[in-house]
Amino acid sequence: MHPVSSTFPLRDRSFLLLLAFRIQIVLAYQIIAVVVGWHIYELTHDPLALGLIGLAEVIPYFCSALFAGYAVDHYSRRMFGVLASLVTSLNALALMALANGMLPGNPSLWIYGSIAFAGLARAFIGPSYNSLFALILPRNQYARAAGIGSSAFQLGLVVGPALGGALVGWASMTAAYAVSAVLALSAAITLLLLRVVEPQRAKPSAVFSSIAEGLRFVFGNQIILAAQALDMFAVLFGGAVAMLLAFIKEIFYYGPEGLGILRAAPAVGAIMIGMFLARYPLNRHAGRTLLVAVAGFGICIISFALSTNFWFAALLLLLSGICDGVSVVMRNTIMQLATPDAMRGRVSAINGIFIGSSNELGAFESGLAARFLGLVPSVIFGGIMTLAVVATTAQLAPKLRRLHLHQLH
Repeated sequence: MHPVSSTFPLRDRSFLLLLAFRIQIVLAYQIIAVVVGWHIYELTHDPLALGLIGLAEVIPYFCSALFAGYAVDHYSRRMFGVLASLVTSLNALALMALANGMLPGNPSLWIYGSIAFAGLARAFIGPSYNSLFALILPRNQYARAAGIGSSAFQLGLVVGPALGGALVGWASMTAAYAVSAVLALSAAITLLLLRVVEPQRAKPSAVFSSIAEGLRFVFGNQIILAAQALDMFAVLFGGAVAMLLAFIKEIFYYGPEGLGILRAAPAVGAIMIGMFLARYPLNRHAGRTLLVAVAGFGICIISFALSTNFWFAALLLLLSGICDGVSVVMRNTIMQLATPDAMRGRVSAINGIFIGSSNELGAFESGLAARFLGLVPSVIFGGIMTLAVVATTAQLAPKLRRLHLHQLH
């Protein structure tokens, strides 16, 4: 590990603007996600309607992600991020109009349509951010900047829902949607202020052949594929967060404030380790560190399932967030260093599909396992499967296991 240098990313104006863009768009998106759930439940009083929100967002995201990566690689790293932010802002304004009774027709259909557009916009945000990240920073700063970016993202995941809920409770849904619209618009303006010289456009090529080229690169690169698959399966099987409400009610006997503490604990751990790794980035034994971190995550999940003390369980979730934070920073750094500039959009889009799918499928897997195995055994099973994935990855991906980051420079 190396101490902070004079080229620390937070001293770079361009990186600060890119970071501000990321924080604002995450906050805007998270506020909408929370308020829309409240909105649709007030209209329908149907839990299934809440589940359909996720479906309405995920389907367009998956259908457009690979095309978004192609567009970012072949046309503009920045402008698609700007357009995605503007779409998010317009969505929030449409929902604000709906909350005020200004739109005709079925309000539920308006909400689902708006969320579908939000999913479409989200498909462009990750590729734009990751491509710009590599344009504005020297390669020797990727590891530090990945730690800062991860902490900013986790902070948005914590603050966004809390801010959305507070705005609904203290003001109104209209006010919450308005704040989201302003944040998304500000994100677009921030990205326009970014000084960046985009590389010469890639030679025009057929869309599907270009997407296939990106897929071949990822699936033919043992290090990138193993790092992405490791993270995907860890989230898929280690999804204890999806079951926290059941643990609060059946194991810890805490109220709603307890649920808030447990949900925040992993994010707090991830923010802490992200800032640590920003100051002291890892270089040697990067692959081994990634594998150990995911194994540590699995052990924390198993220990959480066996715990009966609320505060000890919160500590274990904080430790799981630290392990997960190491995993996220190392995976993002490896992806940035190992990906050619001309393919960053497509590789980022493929990574988004890997990670995006694991959250939704992980929640489904956790619920299904809890139904058939019981609450505690299902979470233990998930942790054991995470350890099995680590062992399998270590065996099948020796290049990742032996990786030092300097080998990718």
